[in-house]
Amino acid sequence: MVGSLRLQQFRSYKDKSVTLSPAVTIISGPNGSGKTNLLEALYVLARGTSFRASDQELGQIGMDWWRLDARLVANESRSILFEAEKTTGRKTFILDGVKKQRLTYQHKLPVVLFEPGDLRLLHGSPARRRLFIDTLISQLEPLYGPLLSKYDRVLKQRNNLLKHLHSSKDELFVWDVALSEYGARIVAERQKYSALLNASLRERYRAIAHTKDIVSLAYSFQEGAESVQQAMVSALHAHHVRDKALGYTTVGPHRHDLIFSMNDVEATSIASRGETRSIVLALKFIEVEMLRVYRDQPPLLLLDDVFSELDSTRRMALVEVGSSTQTVITTTNADIQKTFGGAPVKHVKLK
Repeated sequence: MVGSLRLQQFRSYKDKSVTLSPAVTIISGPNGSGKTNLLEALYVLARGTSFRASDQELGQIGMDWWRLDARLVANESRSILFEAEKTTGRKTFILDGVKKQRLTYQHKLPVVLFEPGDLRLLHGSPARRRLFIDTLISQLEPLYGPLLSKYDRVLKQRNNLLKHLHSSKDELFVWDVALSEYGARIVAERQKYSALLNASLRERYRAIAHTKDIVSLAYSFQEGAESVQQAMVSALHAHHVRDKALGYTTVGPHRHDLIFSMNDVEATSIASRGETRSIVLALKFIEVEMLRVYRDQPPLLLLDDVFSELDSTRRMALVEVGSSTQTVITTTNADIQKTFGGAPVKHVKLK
């Protein structure tokens, strides 16, 4: 849990300190008052990177550094200092006074972010759904983040080679093998965690939507784990001419998707706006519970102005989950505190 937060030269804040409740903190204020910037700072402190911008974009205009400091409830301290002047611009992480060049898996805090854009998870691009599953797995599997980075590097090399007029299948083969090796491991993890999400999705959805509809989730690539790598090598080889013409790789986990169904029909074609929101809410609730169980600690739940997008029933479902873990909520509605009844809530008002 995060007890306090200080931002220096970060986004709209020259120097801002905030104390958080171990339960629920509501940050209210008009649009443009910096509410999301506070959530972003918490996310950066927890995960080491922003969910919406590069390190260089996080500082105030004209400044070449920014700093975040936090005191955790366990009396631990952590700071992140970014200095653009040093080499190409690097962050320094300071954990209980010890400097580190990166935030390792064991030092990252579990966090669940819920922003208005997540409500478009079903109808948005496949890239949004891949980001959802990859972000979750990266918080549960220490080697998954580095695996994604390795895959992306090999994919970039293969795409660069595809752009050269005289590259041949033989030249591409070494990259095909490497890409399929990393890709097969990514697919195996996505299949595993898609199945785990799906195992809880039906009941979670029914509890929120008060319906008997059957909602399910499946990963778009269904090859068995033992045959994924060979299937990828064959697909890359078969698509060489098309890839060459387009200048990029058209098959692989970077093109896969999560498929949502309702009563055995693809959800995007029949789900109403309310049903879609209930599915996304259910996924977020499952995400919170999986992180609690697998990481053996409750995650930090960041809710960025999503209450205004939900009806009273879904709001109450979100309040129930938010009451079980440290939660920070941003809103333009200062009266939202009433939603929590008599529960202890800290209210930070911005102007």
